[in-house]
Amino acid sequence: MIRNLIVPGLILLLGISTIFFIACSTAEIKKSTNKTVKAELKQVNGKYLLLKDGEPFFIKGAGLEFGNMASLKEHGGNTLRTWRIDNGKQSGREVLDEAQKHGLMVCMGIEVGRERHGFDYNDSLAVRAQFEQIKRDVEALKDHPALLLWGIGNELNLRYTNVKVWSAVNEIAKMIHEIDPNHPVTTMLAGAAPDVLMHIKEYAPELDFISFQLYGDIVNLPDYLRDGDYNGAYIVSEWGATGHWEVPATSWGRPIEHNSHDKAQDYLMRYQKVIEADPTHCLGSFVFLWGQKQERTPTWYGIFMPNGEETEAVDMMHYVWNAKWPDNRVPQLKSFTLDGKTAYESVTLKSGKEFNSLVQVVDLENDTLAYHWQIMREVPVHAQSDGGDFEETPEVVWQSEGTQLSEISFTAPATGEYRLFVYASDGHGNAATANISFLVVE
Repeated sequence: MIRNLIVPGLILLLGISTIFFIACSTAEIKKSTNKTVKAELKQVNGKYLLLKDGEPFFIKGAGLEFGNMASLKEHGGNTLRTWRIDNGKQSGREVLDEAQKHGLMVCMGIEVGRERHGFDYNDSLAVRAQFEQIKRDVEALKDHPALLLWGIGNELNLRYTNVKVWSAVNEIAKMIHEIDPNHPVTTMLAGAAPDVLMHIKEYAPELDFISFQLYGDIVNLPDYLRDGDYNGAYIVSEWGATGHWEVPATSWGRPIEHNSHDKAQDYLMRYQKVIEADPTHCLGSFVFLWGQKQERTPTWYGIFMPNGEETEAVDMMHYVWNAKWPDNRVPQLKSFTLDGKTAYESVTLKSGKEFNSLVQVVDLENDTLAYHWQIMREVPVHAQSDGGDFEETPEVVWQSEGTQLSEISFTAPATGEYRLFVYASDGHGNAATANISFLVVE
């Protein structure tokens, strides 16, 4: 009878021990998941490395303020970058929480006043108030397990004159180092002008490294770093499509946007020629933009369509991050004409007359393509944004219904400046796109 009591008792004790072990293991897993990441910059045998908890970590990143974090992870990305702590839709903590859920790290942007927006770095009270607010933000987020880096300001050098901005950046960087020794700090520059690099070295030595933002000009980054005598580590914190200020224009001054296939080829070339080509100093990059935004057009910089479809640039990022292509490739746009002319021929149409447009798109899986055509007004010159600021999406004056026709005709609208857009979707969340700017006259 005693033996019969011992066995159930033993089983009960074993059960309690198992439950206790599982509970402890779960707690340990939860504890390790919520552990603050230690990120640090090291130089090993002349090569700069970003270490994450002691292991080399190369940033496969994207600028992603309102984009799809899950898709970034699925395509092989490991880090996202923000421009500010509170983006107006999510708090910094909510962004970090969501990134952690998807297994992504975050370079948390810190909004810093820009001279071109009216911030005066001679105003000591304003500079101090800004410093104190940033300190509160850093203290609130510094221990989050998804935090990797701090980015102090965005393109503070764009049309600036007062070098005191770098002293303010230096004080912020010094403060962050004191209260958060686990995360390096950088600042994001527009371009890499040698004089700016000299100013930063003189006035902001507390920065761990510098981040650069270049588009078509990215191929000249090695020359700029040499001319500015900068031999430290760096990140390319924005890069992507050729900028609207870098492309040819129509005879009436509208920039000519590359089609989605040509853009994708540029993405691949720029990544391989610049980012991948400098393993000694480059810590990785953030492609721009893992999402969609209006800037001259709704398709220029975002590598997603306004409806969320992926463009061929996403294919390219998948390839460079994984050394293989995604299972279903994005359609490739080969040619696009309006009235028999390309975007480079300054197309002029007569109001009220009918004109044709033809697009050629290839789908590698032979998926059936659906075409959407749209005519949109150009952004009025007075309403064009500066430096990536908000820009209103212009009016759509005509659009087609869903069609499988790669050639359409339309009646030219009233006099003015417009763009004809075409979107070719494969039914699997992918799309090719192009547009032609045209002028309508009487």
